[in-house]
Amino acid sequence: MNITCVIMAGGKGERFWPKSRTNLPKQFLNISGNKSMIQQSISRLEKLTDISRIFIVTNELYAELLKAQIPHLPPENIIIEPVGRNTAPCIGLASIVIEERYPDSTMVVIPSDHIIENEEGFVTILKTAAEVAQQNNNLVTLGVEPTYPETGYGYIESTNQYTEVNGLPVHKVNKFVEKPDAETAQSYVNAGNFYWNSGIFVWKIKTIRNYIQELMPDMHDILETMKAAFELIDREEIIKSEFVKMPDQSIDYGIMEKVNNIYVIPCVLGWNDVGSWTALERINDLDENGNVIKGNILNLDTKRCIIESNGKLVATLGIEDLIIVDTEDVTLICTKEKAQEVKLLLKELRMQKLEHYL
Repeated sequence: MNITCVIMAGGKGERFWPKSRTNLPKQFLNISGNKSMIQQSISRLEKLTDISRIFIVTNELYAELLKAQIPHLPPENIIIEPVGRNTAPCIGLASIVIEERYPDSTMVVIPSDHIIENEEGFVTILKTAAEVAQQNNNLVTLGVEPTYPETGYGYIESTNQYTEVNGLPVHKVNKFVEKPDAETAQSYVNAGNFYWNSGIFVWKIKTIRNYIQELMPDMHDILETMKAAFELIDREEIIKSEFVKMPDQSIDYGIMEKVNNIYVIPCVLGWNDVGSWTALERINDLDENGNVIKGNILNLDTKRCIIESNGKLVATLGIEDLIIVDTEDVTLICTKEKAQEVKLLLKELRMQKLEHYL
């Protein structure tokens, strides 16, 4: 099967601060297991296609990190974004680079910071998604069956129109919805036809390029300018000069919310988007009091907390539902309900010109 893969790895993982830092963001950390999340992503995609067909989009800060962590990745498969411009420009840039070498391929797009326990099942679903994407210019996404009313994820609503491909149900998508409040999230779970938006997409290169041309014409023109210049001048130079003109827009908003022939394949894969510290409760064993403990910890009468130490002893007494993360130069203490808002601290650090803590 003519498959290429794109890993989006330019994010800074700010909700995982202070462990995730500007110079060593979350995707390069060992969050679960003995490999970093980017190494795990590469490993599972190598079960689908050859490393020569796997591309990583990141920013200049992380190019050397990638080479160090994935030394067998061809250097020309590292695509550098000069600035962050959300997922639509990221995917658009990758599409023209891949189109040059594998113009008739089907592209799999995944984030770099997900944990997937059932990797064999994941590969099987991606192969099926690729088959669906090769028919009628379809766009395909993977929807994770929700196990609780998560408010930190977007959702995908499916219609009752579906078919089976390779024994897997393939549903037509009705709409994408933004992150809900708790009550709305519960109604989605109860409805049974809503799935967590995994941010994993599958489509033919030609299909996504055509939709970008139709629905994001300004971005299409910039991509065409870059592509035309690839053979004439240094490609890094043209990407630097043109990419900054890209709109800061997600692929969901730019394309997926505006197209009719989108299909979702429901998944139960032990999937986890490690978006914030509370994700550790879902990927680690809990102690008898519901705590996640890592490092040199002494805790008494401590319940449902996430505590990580970098070496020094962290002692707790009589606390509940807190996140405590101690690093070499920063100690974070916040309530679990505020885990999605850690970025506010980073904003304050910038305002106070304390960027060295970022």
